[in-house]
Amino acid sequence: MDAVDHINVDVDDLEACFRFYRDVLDLELLRPPEDFRGEHAMFRAGDTVVTLAATGRAANWKEADLDHPLDKAHVAFETDRTAYEALIAELDGQFPNQGPYDWGDFEGFYFLDPDGNLLEVVTYDPQTVDRTLLTHDVVEE
Repeated sequence: MDAVDHINVDVDDLEACFRFYRDVLDLELLRPPEDFRGEHAMFRAGDTVVTLAATGRAANWKEADLDHPLDKAHVAFETDRTAYEALIAELDGQFPNQGPYDWGDFEGFYFLDPDGNLLEVVTYDPQTVDRTLLTHDVVEE
């Protein structure tokens, strides 16, 4: 395999998730919901297409169900340090152990979209904020 072509994300509330991925994550809009016969929206993040699909399979999963982010599959988006810090400021406090994490070559922070899909934002830029970073081992204790 050479790359991830696309990712489909199951959502219950397409309109809320559409606004979140467009306005908060600032993904490039490829096709809005009105372009599809079904309940979909399509974005681009770098070379990867992210499609939101209102399939009914998200089942209103809530952050109260999440002890820590290593319990749930997720989609990770890469960004620069400025956008990374802005997302931490906006989305921190959703659930325990969101991060930021020290993953060696990069730093990561976990958060939820409006339907409870777990997402991560990572940056390879140097740390500019003086804070302790979580690690995998700390969360597992």
